[in-house]
Amino acid sequence: MTAKTSCNGCRDGAGFELPITMAFQPIVDVSTGTIFAHEALVRGVAGEGAGFVLDKVSEANRYAFDQQCRVTAIELAAQLKMADQGANLSINFLPNAVYEPRACIRLTLAAAMRTGFPINRIIFEFTEAERLDADHILNILRSYRAMGFQTAIDDFGAGYAGLGLLSKFQPDIVKLDMDLIRDIDTSTVKQTIVGSTLRMLRDLGVTPLCEGIETLGEYETLRDLGVDLMQGYLLAKPALAALATPIWPGAATQTAAVA
Repeated sequence: MTAKTSCNGCRDGAGFELPITMAFQPIVDVSTGTIFAHEALVRGVAGEGAGFVLDKVSEANRYAFDQQCRVTAIELAAQLKMADQGANLSINFLPNAVYEPRACIRLTLAAAMRTGFPINRIIFEFTEAERLDADHILNILRSYRAMGFQTAIDDFGAGYAGLGLLSKFQPDIVKLDMDLIRDIDTSTVKQTIVGSTLRMLRDLGVTPLCEGIETLGEYETLRDLGVDLMQGYLLAKPALAALATPIWPGAATQTAAVA
């Protein structure tokens, strides 16, 4: 099907016919013992993984898929009273599905207004693993910030955007790629790289977030480096259409020590 421009200024193509839902994985602030946000991760309605769903995405239906993910995430987050619990909602978006930011955000804004979900609690994150036009992504990020959304770069250190993008735009959050986190407790090289990156981000006024944490050793090393925001299976796995309850390694360690 040939894409066409719709009345809202965005390109229409094939609809995305596969029913989807979201699994939510918490992002925790380990310094305060609170949930900072829940990341919405696309799933099939029977629990099929993200790969199963993404295999159905094409150039023709990418816009419809991106819009469906945003609306579904906001509707579920509102139903689960996420904002009432003081947490943000983190939504992944596809920059190449956004043709004009202010036009293509209309369904998102309508969903937030309809459900009463505050837009200042929505974080839009994109992965830098996809080759992007720098001016295009900068336009999206600046537009979203101007509208009151929070912004984040995912998988920092593993993709195309990197320091060049960061020099032109400082998002609210940068998520360090999990390959930098894996076995960091046994790698002095990774500790040096992550430590330097954390200092740079803080100097720029950007909040660092480390994802993919799976072991207590990784967790403790990151705490020693001063990381507050963390995400990973050690803390909580994604919950299908529900909010997962994190496990707090620090609290468990303290309890064991007292016992």
